[in-house]
Amino acid sequence: MSLIASRLSQIKPSPTLAISEQARELIRQGQDVISLSAGEPDFDTPTFVKQAAVNAIWDGATKYTAVGGSVALREAIARKFARENGLKYELDEIIASVGAKHILYNALMATLNAGDEVLIPAPYWVSYPDMVTLAGGKSVIIQTSEKKGFKITPEQLDAAVTSKTKWLILNSPGNPTGSAYTETELKALGKILLKHPQVYVLSDDIYEHILYDGLTFNTLAHVVPKLKSRVLTINGVSKAYAMTGWRIGYAGGPKEIIKAMTKIQSQSTSNPCSIAQAAAIAALDGDQRFLQERTADFQHRRDVIVKGINAIEGLSCLLPEGAFYIFVNVSSFIRQSPEQQAPFADDLEVTKFLLEKAMIAVVPG
Repeated sequence: MSLIASRLSQIKPSPTLAISEQARELIRQGQDVISLSAGEPDFDTPTFVKQAAVNAIWDGATKYTAVGGSVALREAIARKFARENGLKYELDEIIASVGAKHILYNALMATLNAGDEVLIPAPYWVSYPDMVTLAGGKSVIIQTSEKKGFKITPEQLDAAVTSKTKWLILNSPGNPTGSAYTETELKALGKILLKHPQVYVLSDDIYEHILYDGLTFNTLAHVVPKLKSRVLTINGVSKAYAMTGWRIGYAGGPKEIIKAMTKIQSQSTSNPCSIAQAAAIAALDGDQRFLQERTADFQHRRDVIVKGINAIEGLSCLLPEGAFYIFVNVSSFIRQSPEQQAPFADDLEVTKFLLEKAMIAVVPG
């Protein structure tokens, strides 16, 4: 009898975390590594947020809270949704967890039965399919193209839906492409979803505040109000507030799903860290003006990197509309057939080469 559960043979460790750990090990050995792997802002957590955490410690806010987050945090989340997204959620329609990743995992674990299908547009964040597998579901990948800005079309969505489809995962702005859906595009997808009442939507909005060139953020539950009862709107403080290590994610959605997610959480992590919750309240309720300054810095970096990448023979990339990723097309260096003379078999070999020969850590696409 094997000690390790058989379901673990169906998933892979996160390549992002694996490459990040490789890079950290090389740095520990004294190597000068440029780490472009983990999705982590290099800005510091704002001082007023850190001070709120310090105050919470001295005020004795170091005990258990409600499983799905303190009342104070859920009230701050409700204010954020109303203020920035035009969405009204009651406290029993909101949950806070140990990062947005935990929100996604809890949602899938709480809702998927064996064989349920989850639609995932590709390219996608690396953890989506493995989470679906662990929850007993089946990932249905919808391939997008560079030509269409790495966005799914209404026709693709309609063709992918079956009687077994339970969720569509929609990440905008997206990791790793930086593509962001417009209001018009979301309305067109919403029109298809209204035809299929069995399909719910995981709206992963974690990069909401990192949008470029004056673009306006749009979220499905607001753009298509008739779908609100079938959308779990997911966000967190990691990216916008440079709080990746604080591990606070949150979601607003149907009461039944929030209740089920809370039950899962009650038997796994219980509440997220009380100190991090206090910091998240300060982040959500505090002065938001610094976000514009940081986004301007990100946009400048984007422009420099995209120009540089596109100047290299054999490499190309689209101009991202949001997030802080560059999705580089390296296909000219990858063998498309055994007889082709390109130097690499796949993108994993490209990332290995860059780390070992150039000391640059990147994530395979």
